[in-house]
Amino acid sequence: MQSPSIFPPSARDQDFDLWVEAGHAEKHYWLDLWRYRELFLILAWRDVAVRYKQTVAGTAWALVQPLLTMIIMTVIFGKVAGLPSIGTAPYAIMVFAALLPWQFFSNALSSSGQSVISNRDMISKVYFPRIIIPAGSVLVSLVDFLISLVLLAGLMAWYQFPPVWNILYLPIFLVVGMAAAMGAGLVLTALTVHYRDFRILVPFIVQFGLYVSPVALSLEKIREKITPELFFVYCLNPMVFVIEGFRWCVLGGDFRLGEPPLLVSCAVAFVLLAAGIFYFRKTERTFADII
Repeated sequence: MQSPSIFPPSARDQDFDLWVEAGHAEKHYWLDLWRYRELFLILAWRDVAVRYKQTVAGTAWALVQPLLTMIIMTVIFGKVAGLPSIGTAPYAIMVFAALLPWQFFSNALSSSGQSVISNRDMISKVYFPRIIIPAGSVLVSLVDFLISLVLLAGLMAWYQFPPVWNILYLPIFLVVGMAAAMGAGLVLTALTVHYRDFRILVPFIVQFGLYVSPVALSLEKIREKITPELFFVYCLNPMVFVIEGFRWCVLGGDFRLGEPPLLVSCAVAFVLLAAGIFYFRKTERTFADII
């Protein structure tokens, strides 16, 4: 019989004790997220390095993609179709202010949906909270978003359109956008593991979402063209609240936060986050077997 050691376990060993306690699996799962915080940062930094390493444009790609999209929309919708801007803001800035949160959401959705499949070797061999992987993908998309903010500042300087005090509220709408991206990404990640067809559907979902979001057209113009009931359904898109909030932060003007359709859009983002966590947690225990 082995005698117990007289030396107490180190603090690091205690942090990674394996708990087997009936009815407390959920509590220890969230504690594991804190214990594995270094792994989360390492995986996120790895994805950032891989994204920009050995590329011709490097970090400039995060600027080129939204810039080209903005130019195309400005020419087609602003010049050819003659769609109006908001107030005195140039149409290009109005579009770009909406493209920033949408690009963040679409990039996070695309990368998180493939994240678990891309790390199949790690998942099948080592235990850690699997939610770390898609969460790291969202963080990488946040880096792209922060880089694109530099281009927005350049556009505002080019058009001599100074920022307004509303821009101080931008982090609030970014949090709502992260909640929507994380929730949708978790659902898509779990579905992609079980049904690989979703890898083909993701580009279509992203493209469709761009056209049903108020990017090229202001929300007020959309409200004028449809019935109140249909407008309420339109605001079930969580990015409606985020995009309209970003525009308010950049362009100023009125933002009727208390309107029921916008409140519903904001609520959908957090409901989506809760549903994504629930569905991911329900299915992640089978990931290693399926992959």
